[in-house]
Amino acid sequence: MFTSEYLRELTDKAIASLGGTPEAEKLFEPVRYIMSIGGKRLRPVMCLLSCNIFRDKIDEAVMPAVGIEVFHNFTLIHDDIIDKAEVRRGSPTVHAKWGPDQAVLSGDVMAFVAVECIGQAPEKTLPKALKLFNRTAIEVCSGQQLDLDYEKKGVVSEAEYLRMIELKTAVLVAASLKMGAIIGDASEKDQDLLYEFGRCLGIAFQIQDDVLDTYGDTKMFGKKTGSDIVANKKTYLLVKALEMAGGNRLTRLRKLLGPGNNDPETKVREVRAIYDELDIRLKAENLAYDYFNRAFQALDQVSVNAERKNELKQLAVNLIGRVK
Repeated sequence: MFTSEYLRELTDKAIASLGGTPEAEKLFEPVRYIMSIGGKRLRPVMCLLSCNIFRDKIDEAVMPAVGIEVFHNFTLIHDDIIDKAEVRRGSPTVHAKWGPDQAVLSGDVMAFVAVECIGQAPEKTLPKALKLFNRTAIEVCSGQQLDLDYEKKGVVSEAEYLRMIELKTAVLVAASLKMGAIIGDASEKDQDLLYEFGRCLGIAFQIQDDVLDTYGDTKMFGKKTGSDIVANKKTYLLVKALEMAGGNRLTRLRKLLGPGNNDPETKVREVRAIYDELDIRLKAENLAYDYFNRAFQALDQVSVNAERKNELKQLAVNLIGRVK
């Protein structure tokens, strides 16, 4: 069985081998940049670990795993443009460094590079792999659309929020695991169990990201904290606070979210204070842990011996402590 660290190194080597087009060097310079400035390689590592659960040889899963990581980074470039974010993983975002026009174009080409990588799946699994990838890509874009819609919507329910992050974040984690299982020739039931493991893990992961944006350390998180509050993004924390707040507290919160708040530091501080009054952080962390537990229940049902699942389980366990 391979370790997560070895698979990260394997993924990085494969990413470094990706070529470009000499006649359009400017197109691929931002691509190489976003792919080189860090990231945990969570999705490709999970894809490869999932394949490794069912077979010792994982070579045929490497390029599809890279394709998933390329697609993930493509979404980050476009998300950063939409969010007007200046920092990603402690470095300037692509649009901050090259401008939005170049960022859009370089992001676009990454979507096709991703498909090219997925297309290197074994012939017998290729139709299913491509169908999974294309469906997931559409779902991710649908999740991003809901995220945009919810910014303009006054009230978003917890159920609406959870569906949005399932599409925007969780389905790509789930698809990474199912992709590895498909290439590993797992049974349909095990493929679906690993998809469920990834779906629940991805939801928990995003809820923790919401907490990190408000309470995390900027150096550890890789971007300035409080950006979601400044942008009035419908995170789990804000959705829950709007649901629970009443009276003067709700009035204060709505005023902070309204126009005319030109001091971001004050806004972040005062909104965070309302979250603290309502104990929102604990509620968010408890929900994340609930989804982690659901993920482990699905993984436990995968029909291979526990030892072969240990590395994947440990990777998930390590994610739980990110907020602390």
